Amino acid sequence: MVDVERSNAAAAALDKKQRNFDKCELESAQKEARSLSTELFKLKNSYEESLDHLETMKRENKNLQEEISDLTEQLGEGGKTIHELEKVRKQLEQEKGEIQSALEEAEGSLEHEEGKILRVQLEFNQIKAEMERKLAEKDEEMEQCKRNLQRTIDTLQSSLEAECRSRNEALRLKKKMEGDLNEMEIQLSQANRQAAESQRQLKSVHSHLKNTSLINQKKKLEGDTVQLQTEVEEAVQECRNAEEKAKKAITDAAMMAEELKKEQDTSAHLERMKKNMEQTIKDLQHRLDEAEQIAMKGGKKQIQKLEARVRELENEVEMEQKKSSEAVKGVRKYERRIKELTYQTEEDRKNIARLQDLVDKLQLKVKAYKRSAEEAEEQANVHLSKFRKLQHELDEVEERADIAESQVNKLRAKSRDTGPKKGFDEE
Repeated sequence: MVDVERSNAAAAALDKKQRNFDKCELESAQKEARSLSTELFKLKNSYEESLDHLETMKRENKNLQEEISDLTEQLGEGGKTIHELEKVRKQLEQEKGEIQSALEEAEGSLEHEEGKILRVQLEFNQIKAEMERKLAEKDEEMEQCKRNLQRTIDTLQSSLEAECRSRNEALRLKKKMEGDLNEMEIQLSQANRQAAESQRQLKSVHSHLKNTSLINQKKKLEGDTVQLQTEVEEAVQECRNAEEKAKKAITDAAMMAEELKKEQDTSAHLERMKKNMEQTIKDLQHRLDEAEQIAMKGGKKQIQKLEARVRELENEVEMEQKKSSEAVKGVRKYERRIKELTYQTEEDRKNIARLQDLVDKLQLKVKAYKRSAEEAEEQANVHLSKFRKLQHELDEVEERADIAESQVNKLRAKSRDTGPKKGFDEE
């Protein structure tokens, strides 16, 4: 029983969905039918307007054909006048050609003179550029000399400072060694005094031994003598060592003094080299200044020559311009004559062209009307085709609407049949 109720509920839901779907499809089909009907009505109106426009074009085309025939007759009557005007035109063109040849000859002469002026200006610019390049090279050489001299001065300055440091170190070592030597001399003096004192004591002991008769005292004195002798020998050895140290210190001091003298000589030599280099730098700077002055003077002379050449060229240009102005006057005279003849010729041409232009315009107008008529006819055919297509689509839409409506009716009938059956099942 529960399954039956579920099936009935599902069937009712599906039936409701189907009715909603059919209703939407029916409304869509009706809406599309109304839209197509509106478009069909518009196309009918457009087609009727195109037919009216086509008839109007045909009438205007006929009127223009008649007007062209009249103008063609008038144009034939003016043929003799055109022939005479053509003869006059040829004669005027011949005169114009002669004047044009004279004008071209004058223009050729003017172009030749302008070419000469341009060549002279180009030559002047080349000379000026060459002078500027040479001056730039001289400036670069001077700057290079200055840089080289500065590097040399810096090198010598560094060498001189190193030598000064070496000399100061040698002087410090000399003072230290002199102090050591003085200390050794003091030690040597003390050792000599000790040795003398020991000798004096030894002599005193020997004399004392001669005068005493006591053996014990003699032994004691002999022991003291041996001890003193040992002390004397040690003092003598220390004295000798001190003398050797003193000799070595003296030798080292002499060597240091010699090295100091060499350093002093080297320092003096470097000082002399520094002074010589400073003098050389001054001489080179002086020569550099002189070279700059000479270069400036030479450049000024060259510039003066170029300016003189430019003035000559300007005079030549002025003369050529005078000649050109005279030629231009002649050309203008010919141009005035040509303008007069041209004006007369143009008046004759205008009379001819006016009639021809009128004929051409009428022919163009006829062609335009023909083209408009063809376009209107083509547009009418297009509208007719669209009308037929829309009519066919409208028929299809109406057919689909009928089908949808019949389906809706079937569903309604089916729904009515399902209602009593459901009530029977519930009983």
